[in-house]
Amino acid sequence: MPDDLKITTAMLYQGALVFALMDAIYIPLLVWRVREETFRRLKWTLVIAAAFVWFGIWSWAIGNFWEIVYSHVFPTWARSWTPWIAFVAAGGVAYLFWRVALRAKVKAVLIYCLLSGILGSLTHLWAVTRGIVTKPPMLQGASPLGAVTIAFFEYTFYWCVILTLAAVGNWILSRRSSP
Repeated sequence: MPDDLKITTAMLYQGALVFALMDAIYIPLLVWRVREETFRRLKWTLVIAAAFVWFGIWSWAIGNFWEIVYSHVFPTWARSWTPWIAFVAAGGVAYLFWRVALRAKVKAVLIYCLLSGILGSLTHLWAVTRGIVTKPPMLQGASPLGAVTIAFFEYTFYWCVILTLAAVGNWILSRRSSP
């Protein structure tokens, strides 16, 4: 990664638009394909998929951006522990989202996806308070609102992928267990 790379506000909003367009296609497909009864059976495959996906995301992010981004906002111990914290936290969050989505009076898959976007915005609000757009040189000057906006659509996309992996995993397991 070049040392002079700067993430601009325009780049954040362009990224948000790309993720929003992908979400606009992905979410209706998931709502259509993952029926309520299927979603009910995904509890543990969602937990497992979320844990591994977020472990992978954070392993990649810390491995590639520690010096230029995360070292400016996280304590030193976070370099080795963040992927493991993400593994446990994402599994717990997946379970919580699954439960809340099933209690809603509308499509559970839709609620699950919207909750993930809200989580993304909340995590990036926290990151803004830690200095994510003021401390790392590559993010200095980027819009805090842009960071929070892209996070909504980015996290929605990630959790749609997690839901897809869980549904496929559940389908494979059900095919293997049937005679």
